Amino acid sequence: MLPMGTRLAWNCVVLILLYSITSGFASPGQHVLEKHEVAPSNNFTLEMKIAFQQVIDFFRPMTCNHKDKKPLIPCHVGEDLNTTECLENKCCPSTTSDEPMCYMPLKDNMQLAFRVLVLVAGGLLIMGCLPFFCCACLQR
Repeated sequence: MLPMGTRLAWNCVVLILLYSITSGFASPGQHVLEKHEVAPSNNFTLEMKIAFQQVIDFFRPMTCNHKDKKPLIPCHVGEDLNTTECLENKCCPSTTSDEPMCYMPLKDNMQLAFRVLVLVAGGLLIMGCLPFFCCACLQR
C-alpha cells in the first residue's frame, strides 16, 4: 500500500491532469446556463448525466472552422440571431455574408485523432511505468 501522502499527491496530479485535458479541449457546443436555469444541485443522477455528456463530447469534437468548403446547415433555432444568441444555442456565428447567419458546427476529425492519440499515449505511458511503480512499492 502507498503511504497516505504519496496517495494524496497522486490523486492531486491525476485530478489536475484531467482538469487540464477537459478545459483545454472545450468544444463550441458546451452547455451554457440560461438566465432562467439554476445551477445543478448535488443530485447524483444529474451529475452522472453531465459527466457522461462530457465524455461523449470529448469523443465527438465539433468546430466552427470550415476549410473543406462543406455545405453549411443553418441552425434549427433560426437564422436571424446575433452572435451571442447563436453561441447560446450551440451554433456557430457566420463571418461572411454569403453564409447562413447561424449554422450547425462541423465534425472535427483532426481534433478527434489528436485526442485519441493523446489518450492512447497516456495509457501506454501509465502501463509502461506501472511495473516500476509496483516494484518500488513492494521493495519498501
